[in-house]
Amino acid sequence: MSLRHLALAAALAPALFAAPAVSAAPLPLAGEELSGDHLTVTVTDSGAFDGTYELYCHPAGGTHPHARAACEQLDKQTSWGRDLFAPVPPDQECTMMYGGPHRAHVTGTWAGRPVKADFSRVNGCETARWNRFSSLLG
Repeated sequence: MSLRHLALAAALAPALFAAPAVSAAPLPLAGEELSGDHLTVTVTDSGAFDGTYELYCHPAGGTHPHARAACEQLDKQTSWGRDLFAPVPPDQECTMMYGGPHRAHVTGTWAGRPVKADFSRVNGCETARWNRFSSLLG
């Protein structure tokens, strides 16, 4: 073995014995409560999507019909230090474009923070907010 090969082997040896930096968490067993983020979503006056759904993320699951898409949409919008579910500011100027009678109420925990949010489509700002949560709210 050449000196070059010995040097390469010596340089790589520590990496062969290092513990992995990330390990996958085991999935919960049947009957065991899912961990991670959990939201209860109640949608009314929307038509086909009306109902109450449980959404678990990390891993995705629950009774929500689009759990994986809803979790991915929420993950993409989550920014530490910012309330993802914050209401439209009261002084926000909004178009008076009515988006329909849809209403939703979301409670639970997201990113370690409690969630209690109401949604509607009564004007342009509220409709835009609803659309940002389209996978969650239907």
